[in-house]
Amino acid sequence: MATAAAEPWRALLDEGREDERLVRQAFEGARRAVLAPLPDDVHPTLLKGLRDAGVSELYRHQAVAWETFPESPFVVTTGTASGKSMCFNLPALDVLCTDAKARALYLYPTKALAQDQARAIASFRLGRHVRPAIYDGDTKREERTAIRKRSNLILTNPDMLHMGILPNHAAWGDFFANLAVVVVDEAHVYRGVFGSHVGNVLRRLRRVCAAYGVEPRFMMASATIANPVELAEGLTGLEGVAHIDEDGSPGAAREIAMWNPPLTDEALQTRRSALGEAADMVRDLVVSGARTICFVKSRKGVELVAKLVADQLADAHPALRDRVAPYRAGYTPQQRRELEARLVSGDLLAVVTTDALELGIDIGALDAAVVVTFPGTVASLKQMWGRAGRRGRGFAVYIAGEDALDQFFCRHPDEFLGRPVEAAIINYENEQIHDPHLLCAAHEFPIVPERDAETLGPRVRLHCEHLEAQGHFVQRGGSFALRKPEDYPAARVSLRSGSPDAFGVVDLSSGELLGSVDAARAFTTVHDGAIYLHMGRSYSVRELDVHGRRALVEPFGGNYYTQPKKETDTYIERLLDRRSTMGVTLSFGMVSVSETVVAYQRKRLPDHEPIDLNGLDLPETTFTTQALWYEPDASLLAEDFPLELLLGTLHAVEHSQIAVLPLLAMCDRWDIGGLSTNIHPQTGGPTIFIYDGHPGGVGITQQGFIGFERLVADAYRLITECRCERGCPSCVQSPKCGNLNDPLAKDGAGEMLRRMLDR
Repeated sequence: MATAAAEPWRALLDEGREDERLVRQAFEGARRAVLAPLPDDVHPTLLKGLRDAGVSELYRHQAVAWETFPESPFVVTTGTASGKSMCFNLPALDVLCTDAKARALYLYPTKALAQDQARAIASFRLGRHVRPAIYDGDTKREERTAIRKRSNLILTNPDMLHMGILPNHAAWGDFFANLAVVVVDEAHVYRGVFGSHVGNVLRRLRRVCAAYGVEPRFMMASATIANPVELAEGLTGLEGVAHIDEDGSPGAAREIAMWNPPLTDEALQTRRSALGEAADMVRDLVVSGARTICFVKSRKGVELVAKLVADQLADAHPALRDRVAPYRAGYTPQQRRELEARLVSGDLLAVVTTDALELGIDIGALDAAVVVTFPGTVASLKQMWGRAGRRGRGFAVYIAGEDALDQFFCRHPDEFLGRPVEAAIINYENEQIHDPHLLCAAHEFPIVPERDAETLGPRVRLHCEHLEAQGHFVQRGGSFALRKPEDYPAARVSLRSGSPDAFGVVDLSSGELLGSVDAARAFTTVHDGAIYLHMGRSYSVRELDVHGRRALVEPFGGNYYTQPKKETDTYIERLLDRRSTMGVTLSFGMVSVSETVVAYQRKRLPDHEPIDLNGLDLPETTFTTQALWYEPDASLLAEDFPLELLLGTLHAVEHSQIAVLPLLAMCDRWDIGGLSTNIHPQTGGPTIFIYDGHPGGVGITQQGFIGFERLVADAYRLITECRCERGCPSCVQSPKCGNLNDPLAKDGAGEMLRRMLDR
């Protein structure tokens, strides 16, 4: 029986229960380890290194991975801190110890993860057998040649593989000719646009390896997702990937709490800030002695929560003030290493972080994990909660924000806690993404469709002929080569962007290039006067240079945000599927979306009140993407919906369905766009469009088409269960609405969705 001292969060829960901030409590039982002996056939040097590092047995899933490795590629999806790294380290390091010529490649989505894994490998002290090196954008140029010659284990990221290694494969000839193992860690991160790019990069990697006469074995690790084998095969192009999911590691008992900040205005349904609520909770946990991690979405939020906690502790518990620290991207490597060391040693009692620590960085076990607002996916939430459980028992909290999805979950806590993890969606053949990678592949070697279909896909000839017609390829003797051999196409392809056409974002205060914005999104996000968020920091756009393809920004500390007003049109390009359901004709296909940003509104934080409206003169943008659209039958609306009510009804239904679509697809509402109209020129009547916000589409709205009945039911509950009077951010208002949330008819939307459900 756990004592009160072992549960420093008991008083916190009692208080939350009394004032109804505690929405629901749940419990996860402890799990005993299922152990297996170290295999007899591990290389003696590695066996000694493991034992010297304190590894005398394996968890069962690690032993299964060892047995599976010679037979097939695999993906492992066991829980947080379950030792997934050992699943691939044991086979990979054994290969390197056994074969002096063998090489291994480890891919990580972030530099910090590569650093962490390099330290873990070094702890085995395998000497000359295993010579790891990190090769990324931070690697000094004078060290790169030596790394290529000396190292037999390269730790890098997909960006460097795409831009630096594959195009220069001749300099890596010995490495590729002996590449035996490829590890793809944190595979669940590779979804949507990023995952679709990485799917192309890994196919190019397999193609280059084939040219050097090798076929490396792939091992992948991921957080728990609904479709790990489908994702692994989609990323690599391989078939027959094995799935290892029987977790043999021990698990702590965990107490779970859903927490909703109190209402401050009943009519408007506004609530106390989730950040303020989180700061109070972290403070109380620190005072009670619980080692705590608090996850906040933005850098700005991280710094704010950490400051609030420190200020409160300075007054009442000054000795604890310096034992709370923020952790986020943007710190120097030395600063991050110091924070990690303080956390592992117990010197830090609390760390407030972005999702930089959601991934597999080893920071030891903690007592409590506080997640502020829904992180976007159940998979991410469970990763974060998995950090809690140091002394056989842990405390995991989700603090809701005022967003529609957060409040929807608070009204359905049992359904939320029982939600299955989502499917990760990629579409490597998205034309906007796939074609530029074919140019990169042709730079590496001319493409021979009959030979390269196995790696680049069965429709590679059609794509190459399309690129030839556009003037990019020239065909000679059955192969396709770049028309301009001196071209370097990889330099134009950003793995984080759905479009090769992008605007650079330049910080005027430092001259630093912060990143890029897709051309399709530039006019809505970095127009003159916009408040632009980058890595959690706010910037004001001083000037959008349309001809120079860049936005000039400066740091912003004001208390307002901006929302663009735009005119949007859709044109149906191609119908791919259609069915009748719920009193509507439901379609899925390709549409072109035309947008013109005509103005922007400034709104105050935190009450969202409009300050003013400012006109803009910007050109129209058009992109083609996937969409679902539906036309209500005449009898569904009839005379009950006069024109003014009809417009607001359709608009509110569109918003509500966009808000709950992330329940079906592993995406964010910012990845989705919509349009509602009382009469569309092609359908001839009222129509609601919901489309992928990325050029070409990545399969998000296809999930909405497949699960449309559930989409309608979730949207109906979202609207009808919200107690606001006329619509609020927790139901039908959208922070990204191009019409500035006007008109919206909450009651009309509820009635239309009810009638659809009745059908």
